[in-house]
Amino acid sequence: MAEAKKAAQEFSTYKGRPLVRCGDEIYYGNMSEPYVIRLQVKSKNEVNGLEIADKVTVQLLATDPDLSPRKQLVKSSEKHGLFVAMDIADIWLERALANN
Repeated sequence: MAEAKKAAQEFSTYKGRPLVRCGDEIYYGNMSEPYVIRLQVKSKNEVNGLEIADKVTVQLLATDPDLSPRKQLVKSSEKHGLFVAMDIADIWLERALANN
C-alpha cells in the first residue's frame, strides 16, 4: 500500500522540476513555489505515424490562489515545437523564481 502511494506521488521531471501532463496541457514546476509554467499544445503534426506538437502556448502563472485567473497570468507566448517551448519555459521559471 505504501509503495502505491509513493508511486502515485512521483512525477516525471525536467531539469529537476516536476512535469505533469493532462491531455494537451503540461504543467512544469512545483505548485508550492510562487510560479509554475503551463504549456498548452494548440496544434499537432503527424510525422512518421507519430503526433508531434506544432504550436505550443507557454504561460508563466503565479500560484497564489487569492489572485484572479486573469492576474495569475504573468507572461505568455506561442512557440513552434515542444522543445523550443520547454526551453523558454525553463528560462522564464528560473528568472521568476530568482527574482522572487
